[in-house]
Amino acid sequence: MHIYNRLIIGGGASGLMFAANLEDKENIAIVEANSKLGAKILISGGGRCNFTNKIINSSYYLANKSFIKGLLKEYSSKKIYNYFTSKGLESSLKNDKEYFCKNSAKELLDILLKDIKGVELKLNTNVLSVEKKDNIFKIETNNGALYAKSVVVASGGLSFSKIGASSIGYDIAKGFGHTINTTNAALVGFTLQPNEAFFKELSGVSIEAKIKVGKEVLNGSLLFAHKGISGPVILNASVFWSKGNIEINFLRDFDLKSIKNSKKSISNTLPLPKRVTKSFLDKFNIEDKKATLLTKQEYQKLEQIQEYKFAPAGTFGYSKAEVTKGGICTDEIDSTTFESKLVKELYFLGEVLDVTGALGGYNFHFAFSSALSCARHI
Repeated sequence: MHIYNRLIIGGGASGLMFAANLEDKENIAIVEANSKLGAKILISGGGRCNFTNKIINSSYYLANKSFIKGLLKEYSSKKIYNYFTSKGLESSLKNDKEYFCKNSAKELLDILLKDIKGVELKLNTNVLSVEKKDNIFKIETNNGALYAKSVVVASGGLSFSKIGASSIGYDIAKGFGHTINTTNAALVGFTLQPNEAFFKELSGVSIEAKIKVGKEVLNGSLLFAHKGISGPVILNASVFWSKGNIEINFLRDFDLKSIKNSKKSISNTLPLPKRVTKSFLDKFNIEDKKATLLTKQEYQKLEQIQEYKFAPAGTFGYSKAEVTKGGICTDEIDSTTFESKLVKELYFLGEVLDVTGALGGYNFHFAFSSALSCARHI
């Protein structure tokens, strides 16, 4: 019976970064369900992988802040950026904050693949279960049993099922007594209730908006879609929404009172695409007339455009989600080594943990940082 020193479940961002930074790669194996490594890396960021962000701090994450603060301080944006660029990666900066691969995500993946040379790869291998007996882990797979002194779970979440996403990381954790906080699709669009069905008629239109979700206030582009609403600000809102109302200001940075003396029609006065304005006017049963002719009641209805409250019906689901929120409770994980506090030599990295970042490279940053911290401290 062969026993590996370490067996890594998952050949994505955190699994590859962990393997790449082990000083001794002898008798190490990566178990990956897909036929190739790094599938999510290759498709993220439009194929250019947004691997970190210029501004990294805990406010951009839905997580136990005390768990991630130390990690984000030690593994800053600059450190992750320098890690890859020092190895030859060319990058580009979007919106003066988001770092992408300049040409292709394959360049970043190739760096990681080069650095895991010496690690045994077991591709097209699905992990079915993991148990521990006499300090040895037994990993049952579709290709037979494997044995290891140490197991690192870096299997990701439930999003992107088309590239092999599964619940195995949560199943392993649960089997060893870990608490799994409720999981949901995140960085994903919202579906709509019947009252907001008129949004679908605006499919393809994009505007700048401000959204309130609980205590969070978010700004960015909103896209009306055939299935509901999407766009960067909606994707970020989905991280913080679970149920109940959200509030959207469709007239961000605009003084609505300024239209009261306008002799132009309402659709020519409001700084919105006419299609959007006319849809709201129909919704509120207001004629598209000179703004000066608005009655007090009509003006009050119009104010709802800046504080439109409604409850989404749900989300577009895991198949459209970029990440999974929720996951393994971080109270049960060491914040430096990422070892389970319940089971020695069992580690959990990246998305499988209850740490979810906003849109803009934050989830990759956490995946890479957790993997680096684990590899360098164990």
